[in-house]
Amino acid sequence: MKTTEMITIDGSLGEGGGQVLRTSLSLSMVTGTPFTIENIRANRPKPGLMRQHLTCVKAAAEICGGQASGAELGSNALTFVPGTVRAGSYKFEIGTAGSTTLVAQTILPAMMLNGEPSLIELEGGTHNMQCPPYDFLEQCFFPHLRAMGVGIDAQLYRRGFFPAGGGRWTLKIEPTMALKPLELMDRGDQTRLSAEAVVSQLPKSIASRELKVIGKTLDIPYEALVVAEDTSSIGPGNIAQVKAEYEHHTEIFSGFGKMGVSAENIGKNTAKAAKRFINSEAAVGPYLADQLLLPMALGGGGKFTTQRPSLHTTTNIETIKAFWDVDVVLEEGEKGVWTVEVKA
Repeated sequence: MKTTEMITIDGSLGEGGGQVLRTSLSLSMVTGTPFTIENIRANRPKPGLMRQHLTCVKAAAEICGGQASGAELGSNALTFVPGTVRAGSYKFEIGTAGSTTLVAQTILPAMMLNGEPSLIELEGGTHNMQCPPYDFLEQCFFPHLRAMGVGIDAQLYRRGFFPAGGGRWTLKIEPTMALKPLELMDRGDQTRLSAEAVVSQLPKSIASRELKVIGKTLDIPYEALVVAEDTSSIGPGNIAQVKAEYEHHTEIFSGFGKMGVSAENIGKNTAKAAKRFINSEAAVGPYLADQLLLPMALGGGGKFTTQRPSLHTTTNIETIKAFWDVDVVLEEGEKGVWTVEVKA
């Protein structure tokens, strides 16, 4: 474990986005290490803290009785001093379509090692571009946390699309005293390949057009293509998802409807991302690779295979090392498959 003396983090590290802040908050709570982060989101078009990042900071401060200075919209520097993590029932509202899944990922490491059960209610965006949608957490990420010994029960009550937000879901956490190591070197045989396109307050034809392209590109049978109309979301939205299920892992690839982008292009890009993974021999995709690092670092290590590590992944590794004594080895193998080994 690192020292509990104040450390300084450069927010422009690597991909220079909000992940540096979120990982720092997570590990600060777990280790009791205070930190100052400078150049927050320096590599983004709008640098500094946005509302969803502020919610992450405030959520972290609330569950551990921490103190944060510089926690203001647009701030490019923040100092966070953690207190003692407290289990319990919490509710966090972003107030916009900011990603609730990123808030959940920020506070989850501390809550899953806290010793007492907790219930978290989140309101805001649940299906956001450039963020893991709720479905990804629930079906791809959480099963591996359960394998590491954490009890997790997630329930989605209402989707929240950009820009209206208004989504709502809950997360019940039964913590563990010690995380088990995780090894995921082989995804096993494919058991099912399917796709779903959801529309809210938009024509169902958009979803049908997306699925037509996805089905043709990935050779998915008609009966495994599902058009869903969301009548509970408070605003318009659209998401197309490909789900590739294997013996040891499920991977989801998502594309979000966007003004000025045709349904056919959404379907095409979503299918292409899925196809790259399906045609590889990697156990997990690049997004999950990034998310598994922190629990593995806290849980005694492990290893997995993935596609070429992203800048998000290498940035996360460097941020973790600033707080936690861990060695992460990246090794390129055959056919573009990489092994990531966490030696805690």
